[in-house]
Amino acid sequence: MTRKIISYAFLVFVLIFVYAPILLLVIYSFTPSTIIGKWDGFSLSLYGELFTNARVRTMIINTVVLALLAAGLSTILGTIGAIGIFYSRGKLGKVVKGASNINVINAEIVIGVSLALLFSFLTFNRTYFSLLLGHLALITPFVVLSVTPKLKQMDPSLYEAALDLGATPTKALFKVIIPEIMSGIVSGFMLAITLSLDDYIITSFTKPIGFDTISTYAYNAVKNQAKSDLPALRALSAIIFLIAVIVVIIMNIRASRKEKTK
Repeated sequence: MTRKIISYAFLVFVLIFVYAPILLLVIYSFTPSTIIGKWDGFSLSLYGELFTNARVRTMIINTVVLALLAAGLSTILGTIGAIGIFYSRGKLGKVVKGASNINVINAEIVIGVSLALLFSFLTFNRTYFSLLLGHLALITPFVVLSVTPKLKQMDPSLYEAALDLGATPTKALFKVIIPEIMSGIVSGFMLAITLSLDDYIITSFTKPIGFDTISTYAYNAVKNQAKSDLPALRALSAIIFLIAVIVVIIMNIRASRKEKTK
């Protein structure tokens, strides 16, 4: 009994430690005060500023478009890569698999500097194309990691049975393999969006001059002590947190329903 009480108390402590700062941020997103800790009355003005402030609005659009584009392309590339690695035989598959995991464990600052040097050598650094390639280099390996376990869980005889029944390899891929690993593809896509939204280091090394995402905008606002811009970021952070919670709840509900139908 004592051990159970200690376990629950420790769990509550960890949850409070992790989520208390976020909840505090959400609470103070409903007041226009420039300082957290000072309540200037309930207001939705910070949320309105997300749509009326041109700089904030442009930054949000830049971030969302970049994240969706990078996540979509990385999901396609990562899924193709995971399937290719899974069905590769011999040393080639192991080498490619090891190479795909390098960026997962490598320091992001190393990736950012390396990409900046490469793009400068190729004379297209500080362009939107270099920014997109940088995000793809960062997030595609995580898509591969998300899809690979689903390939291992799949019954390999399904693909062979489709071929025996007259399906072409391409048709078997889209009719058999893709539906079987779809949950891994969706998880990889969601992870790719999160990583792209959150990235600062690679973005700062590869982005065009004057182009801002949430991470670079927040850093510049703090660095330049632009207090007029900082409160709006509280409202933006609250919205992102709410969206993340909703997505997690939906995915858990779908997973539980799938388990019940088995």
